[in-house]
Amino acid sequence: MRREAPERADMQSAQPLAPQKPFPVSWDQFHRDARALAWRLAEAGPFEAIVCITRGGLVPAAIVARELGIRVIETVCVASYDHVAQGELKLLKTIAADIVAVGGGRGKGVLIVDDLVDTGKTAKLVRDLLPEAHFAAVYAKPLGRPLVDTFITEVSQDTWIFFPWDTGLAFQPPIRDGGL
Repeated sequence: MRREAPERADMQSAQPLAPQKPFPVSWDQFHRDARALAWRLAEAGPFEAIVCITRGGLVPAAIVARELGIRVIETVCVASYDHVAQGELKLLKTIAADIVAVGGGRGKGVLIVDDLVDTGKTAKLVRDLLPEAHFAAVYAKPLGRPLVDTFITEVSQDTWIFFPWDTGLAFQPPIRDGGL
């Protein structure tokens, strides 16, 4: 999917909904979705480097890098979640100068990868660092969608995605019984 121009007023006034809908994702499903993302990105490149947003972007970035033959992988470390709640945004580590220099310092030829674009706050912070980079996420929510160039699956704003690295096998009560 291609990015549309973000409507800043709408993004600033809209408030994220409290997560109500659980969406568990298995390792197999995540791998399939990340490979589907790589498939879409193959036509959007070429890319000289990947910048993955930690920690969620590490796994899809590894899959995309393998599928597209990209060997230069950098991280930008941003903290915004505390397990199940989004908190204050903190830039813990910025992007290395040699990666920022790609594309004349504006990110052209750089691919940014994350697992999810939710409210768009992290995406905006990273996009400001590399404004011409191509931004890709496996999953997108409506508030963050305008900031991403390519994604695979859109979920509602009140959906909470349970990624495989955050879960384990356990009994789940049926949805009608209020189970997650």
